[in-house]
Amino acid sequence: MRVAAIVPAAGVGARLKSRIQKPYIDLCAKPILAHTLIALSGNKNIAEILVAVEKNKVNKAQREIIKRYGIKKTRLVIGGKERSDSVYNALKAVSKNVDYILIHDGIRPFITDKLIEALLKEVSRSGAVIAAVPVKPTLKFVGRGGLIKSTPSRKYFWEAQTPQVFRRSLIEKAYRIARQKNIKATDDSMLVEKIGAKTKIVMGSYSNIKITTKEDLELAKIIIKRHR
Repeated sequence: MRVAAIVPAAGVGARLKSRIQKPYIDLCAKPILAHTLIALSGNKNIAEILVAVEKNKVNKAQREIIKRYGIKKTRLVIGGKERSDSVYNALKAVSKNVDYILIHDGIRPFITDKLIEALLKEVSRSGAVIAAVPVKPTLKFVGRGGLIKSTPSRKYFWEAQTPQVFRRSLIEKAYRIARQKNIKATDDSMLVEKIGAKTKIVMGSYSNIKITTKEDLELAKIIIKRHR
């Protein structure tokens, strides 16, 4: 099994209300993106890591993250306007001998080797797999005017996370068709669903958070201190 990891990391810090882009925001003396890449680079099955960053941040990412922290197996590609554009650009740069594509958010720093291995074990059987956790709150389906229409059983609902791992031919086909038909999606597995392929869920972790708000950043600091 030869795996390439794609890490979209061209997002801005709008919801964090930061002038610093999210991947470069400090998290306990290290940029968020550095935490993520260090974890991914340590996995023995990941042969290469392609990080999609803004064009004007290539030198910064190379100097302040990859070189400073000695992160191996990593190449930078130019990100796009949307997350899906960044993933597509990285897909085009993947080496020819790669069999599987692992896609992981650059601002989701608490990925573990255990979770990566569980996903890779399952993807060899199913071809498409994502990390996810069961939702905890009660969900409400709300219509116009803020009126509740129904309360679905939460046992059928899971919160999607990354990594999401796919057989290379499958995710390439999904992205090719999505771009041809201008299909928009909030995660990669949604594009796979659109072409009729089935995706399996592997239990993720409630600590595997995506840092998008100030509250997320504070929680991330607590998680790091708890694991020291």
